[in-house]
Amino acid sequence: MPRRSDALKFDLEHLKATAEKCKNWGRWGGYDEIGTLNFITPETITAAARLIRSGKVFSLGLNFDRNGPQRGLWGNRYNPIHTMLATGTDAVSGNQDAGGLRYADDAVSMPLQCGTQWDGLGHIFYGEKMWNGFDARLVDCNGAKKNGIEKTRDRMVGRGVLLDVARHYGVDCLEDGIAITCSDLDETAKAQGIEVHRGDFVIVRTGQMEQRLACGEWGGYAGGDAPGLSFETAEWIHRKEIAAICTDTWGCEVRPNETDEASQPWHWVVIPMIGITMGEIFYLKELADDCAQDHVYEFFFCAPPLPITGAVGSPINPQAIK
Repeated sequence: MPRRSDALKFDLEHLKATAEKCKNWGRWGGYDEIGTLNFITPETITAAARLIRSGKVFSLGLNFDRNGPQRGLWGNRYNPIHTMLATGTDAVSGNQDAGGLRYADDAVSMPLQCGTQWDGLGHIFYGEKMWNGFDARLVDCNGAKKNGIEKTRDRMVGRGVLLDVARHYGVDCLEDGIAITCSDLDETAKAQGIEVHRGDFVIVRTGQMEQRLACGEWGGYAGGDAPGLSFETAEWIHRKEIAAICTDTWGCEVRPNETDEASQPWHWVVIPMIGITMGEIFYLKELADDCAQDHVYEFFFCAPPLPITGAVGSPINPQAIK
């Protein structure tokens, strides 16, 4: 069974040693800006396409609306604000007739990482550097000059694998503060009869989002305590050579963190040092229920970002197709 984060404490020296051990800078050349997405090849994509057998499609995205998970616990993130610019009321009242067309139009204001989203490679810095050793100052008020999310616009497709850790351990939801270790990931995969391959999109289910949706209250979901990946899984990710890692929690890693000397220490390593793009706030209920029913935990996965030039993250509506 996964252990609590307070039983797995480490110091800043261990963080630094792990960062150096997992460092992929230069692996795909000094100009690379997509990191582990390089593990995706035409061969892995065509193999993933052959996983489509029933035509069942599962959306892994949370609806973007004012009822989203952001409750002011972290930074300046807020839930989407949807504004109508033109409505049916305008049309029926005759306000649009001078233009010869009756229509509705709308706009949305939202932080790019307020809902189901990708953390891009320009999102987290290690010291004064970001992925592949680029200077952190290349991300300025005009956006990211390197590692912008638009560089991944045609790379987010391939084999998806669900590791349903919560169901494996017989619970609806792992408790806050429970750290999922490397052995938990391996044991879940073994129990499900699935192997994790190079270039996979690995999706880990804790059950936390479903629990919050069921009770009708987000609470501290965004930025508060949560079950999640243990710091040690950075080495698992590096060793497995996966393309991306995703979970149904706000920040993927366990909170409270396993160290008092850094905030979100796992992020310090996986994004800027390993070069892995991270998916957060994934909605997994229907997919997980179907996988449990047919015992098929692999599928075709597609989740392109919005190609917003210089952005360090992007909202998405990921699709799993079986």
